[in-house]
Amino acid sequence: MRTPIFEQIKKYFLYFFMYSIIGWLYEVFLEVVVYRWGYSDRGILFGPYCPVYGFGALLFLFLVYPMIKRKKLQTRLLLLPVVFLLCALSATLLELITSYLCEAVLGSWPWQTYSQYAINFQARIALSPSIRFGIGGVVFLYLLQPLFEKLTTALPPKILTFLFGILSVLFVADLFSTIILHIFT
Repeated sequence: MRTPIFEQIKKYFLYFFMYSIIGWLYEVFLEVVVYRWGYSDRGILFGPYCPVYGFGALLFLFLVYPMIKRKKLQTRLLLLPVVFLLCALSATLLELITSYLCEAVLGSWPWQTYSQYAINFQARIALSPSIRFGIGGVVFLYLLQPLFEKLTTALPPKILTFLFGILSVLFVADLFSTIILHIFT
């Protein structure tokens, strides 16, 4: 028997996964095209995804998206500066917390230090990336999330369940292999 809450969990997991992949693509794009550093795997897991972006997107969806969802366009546009600030602040706080957790578990955090940025805190967070997080949050919430909602709503329940099952097994397997590999190396 299906419960509406389980259907919502499946959808939110798909959002998490899609945004994790988009985050990975964004990171690789920055390294290869913008900074011209060359390619390096930007995730801490084996797959092409950065879970911190997925968690950041979920944070945006639960904390910020209710403010603009189902509002008239004019109201949503008026709220744009507030949405930007909330996304920038919440993502920056998530990045800071994640850096401490990764350092405690892995010995370091997996992204570059922000020591070269003029305005930074312990080289863990910086103003420039925070501004990009705010812009990214606005793009996610105003453009991508409505599209992803239409996409997941249009999926037949069996396809949604299949995608949820396959992706969650892959993700959990990736997570455990990364942890085991880290423990034994």
